[in-house]
Amino acid sequence: MPSFFKKKSSSFHKKTAQEKKKEPSSSPLSAVLEENIEYIKSQTGNSTDIVIRSFKHSPRFNTKSAIVYLKGLTDSQTVQELLIDPLMKSDPAESDPISMEDMIEGYLPLGNMEQIQDWNTLFQALMSGHTIIFVDGYSGAISSATEGGEKRAIEEPSTQRAIRGSREGFTESIETNISMVRRIIQNPSLWTETMTIGRVTKTKVTIMYLKGIARDDIIEELRKRLEKIDIDGVLESGFIEQYIEDQSITAFPTLYYSERPDAVAGNLLEGRFALFVNGTPFVLLGPAVFVQFFQSIEDYTERFYISTALRFLRVLVFFISLIGPATYIAATTFHQEMIPTQLLIAIAAQREPVPFPSFVEALIMEVTFEILREAGIRMPKAIGPAISIVGALVIGQAAVQAGVVSPAMVVIVAITAIASFATPSFAIAISARLIRFLFMISAAMFGFYGMILGFIILVVHLCSLRSFGVPYMAPLAPFIPADLNDTFVRGPLWADRKRPAFISGSNNVRQGESAGRPQPEQSRKMVTDQGDQT
Repeated sequence: MPSFFKKKSSSFHKKTAQEKKKEPSSSPLSAVLEENIEYIKSQTGNSTDIVIRSFKHSPRFNTKSAIVYLKGLTDSQTVQELLIDPLMKSDPAESDPISMEDMIEGYLPLGNMEQIQDWNTLFQALMSGHTIIFVDGYSGAISSATEGGEKRAIEEPSTQRAIRGSREGFTESIETNISMVRRIIQNPSLWTETMTIGRVTKTKVTIMYLKGIARDDIIEELRKRLEKIDIDGVLESGFIEQYIEDQSITAFPTLYYSERPDAVAGNLLEGRFALFVNGTPFVLLGPAVFVQFFQSIEDYTERFYISTALRFLRVLVFFISLIGPATYIAATTFHQEMIPTQLLIAIAAQREPVPFPSFVEALIMEVTFEILREAGIRMPKAIGPAISIVGALVIGQAAVQAGVVSPAMVVIVAITAIASFATPSFAIAISARLIRFLFMISAAMFGFYGMILGFIILVVHLCSLRSFGVPYMAPLAPFIPADLNDTFVRGPLWADRKRPAFISGSNNVRQGESAGRPQPEQSRKMVTDQGDQT
């Protein structure tokens, strides 16, 4: 019998309760069952949700055992049927004492069972929903995977809805999320690596990537950044994002996130990695590039010219949400000659009772609308939309009648707000909302010249960003002609033969030279031949 299963004399009976609590978490387990149970109680404060069940194996052999698990995190039916019942019904020979090897190999039908020697590993398994089995006289324990409890059902994502596509969305269970991606990519090259981050929360974080398609240097860099994280707790994937992004002093997101399994699978096939965090339905994807935030899963299910038109529309609404109020401020303050005469007369007549300049007018409306937007989000779901819509209408109309703002400004702010909602990614939309105020200030100070200067600074800043070493504006800057098929223009799928060169590894061939490409001449000839035969 291995030394791990040999009986050991008690090493805890000479220690006081205070000394036990100071015992390092990596210390070995005792061979005395009662001491192990008392140690668990002392470390957990004898919490009421910890279940400790002691029993004997059989009437013929007086072997004491105990199982320990957490209510709510463990499937109690599995524990009863696959652990307690087999152990209590076991009937070993009187001269053959039961051992942990016997439990794993002979008595317990449950899979994924591991031997535990130290308290650190034991508490980590216990808090993850595993059931711990102790046998009196042996200085080890068995951890059995019995995770269960209440979980949110799989439903359609609320932030990334699609007219055509899957209706499945991620949940807060990391195991469920990983399995949903594996159902889509049924390939052994889909590798996962799991680690624990957070000294207190012990949160599971899993890296997923396609071996050979993802770049090895990017995966290695991701491992290094994750290993450097040393914080108390990880409550959401945003905690991890802020620690592993290349540059934090920027309004633009350098990591993409999604709660759609099909979107994650599509990014994995391009050579990106996916980062799953237990307790959140949002999965991080990287490296991220600027054009990625204007893409939608529907772009690949519709014909390419429809998808291209929609992408141009998304880019247009992004720029409207970015410079809409600033353009109005610059035109009415410095460049009235660029406005048609009739429109200029109408705007001047509307602004006659307004005591504020265009910049103050726009600032009042923008801040008011941001307050209404936040109020609509924080209000209860039943009345939130009503408050935001009615509030905007009432306040806008009242502001116009009071002479605080002009009707033209209300129209400009409303169009800008609608454009920000039309942007497919919330992360890039909120970046435009913040930078919009900088453009308003530059337009109020220097007019269109200030806006042009702001654009130059913005483009330089975007070109300086990196996401795990990948240029943020790729494949536009640096310019990579081979990768332009899926940027602001979505080319035909049959023409997209290779994966993006700036993120994919050695296996960058997506399809054959003529795989699936329509051949109208051949189809026409087949129809003609069938007609002749008829």
